[in-house]
Amino acid sequence: MPHTFDLLVIGDANPDVIIGPLDTPLAFGQREQLVPSGTLTIGGSGAIVACGAARLGLKVAFAGRVGDDDAGRYMRDQLAAHGVDTGALTLDTGLATPLTVALTRGDDRAVVTSPGTLAATTADDVPPALLGAARHVHSASYFLMPRLATALPELLRTARHHGATTSVDTNDDPAGQWEPTGLDAVLAHTDFLLPNAAEARRLARTDTADPAEAAARLAARGPVTVVKNGADGALCHDGERLFTTRGITVEPLDAVGAGDSFDAGFIAGLLHEMPLPRALRFAAVCGALSTRAHGGTAAQPMWDEALTRLPETEEIPA
Repeated sequence: MPHTFDLLVIGDANPDVIIGPLDTPLAFGQREQLVPSGTLTIGGSGAIVACGAARLGLKVAFAGRVGDDDAGRYMRDQLAAHGVDTGALTLDTGLATPLTVALTRGDDRAVVTSPGTLAATTADDVPPALLGAARHVHSASYFLMPRLATALPELLRTARHHGATTSVDTNDDPAGQWEPTGLDAVLAHTDFLLPNAAEARRLARTDTADPAEAAARLAARGPVTVVKNGADGALCHDGERLFTTRGITVEPLDAVGAGDSFDAGFIAGLLHEMPLPRALRFAAVCGALSTRAHGGTAAQPMWDEALTRLPETEEIPA
């Protein structure tokens, strides 16, 4: 079957309410605290990746589940407005759309999510024809959708059977379990694993503070492991070699979604046949540029803009 989409994203979609920055600890007791800004925007790791990839010129489809409510229709319309095909975005008549409030403070944030349809998302929300129609399949927020997680190894295996490459960004595990058994089955069909540094350490089951060691351990389990390391840039391990990048310097307003914009940039680089170190640098540029505005999608770069900020000779094999 010919590939009619560059990218299929399987994952979460929900409105984000981003408030901050808070300059004092969050106060309960019915205290009202004022912050400089609040934004209602596209949220969910999967949705932000899809928008970032479409912004970079990829033809993108999204598969997932939201509620048949105002929030769900907002997400459907916003994804479509960003150029994402939403034909496989199911509107659930019985459950509400997930909602997330992100409260920012400095370079950190607290994230509170009402899961809504997330636990009801299953393999049935991923049309088999789409798995054969995309050059690359990306899965987001593994731990938030347990029924989909169970089916993910077979979904990724099917995508690879049709010639697609695959990637997974687990994101955080709210339960704090980071269970290895089910994830090992997923990694067996994953070409690229895309955690941040804290997630990489937990997924690797290591207490090391060195993200490179965690990346090496994860790469030994199969996938090329690409680790987002905040202001320190990013690194990737292909099982034999380690590459790092310092990224670029910007004046950040909001880091929400920066890791998802990084993922979009990395996938776009791969699909444009960039060598692994160059795709890593390109991803870091996309993640950094996305922090220039509030919300995860408002400052996502277009292809030419990101390319002009790409360091040409910075890859560092270790």
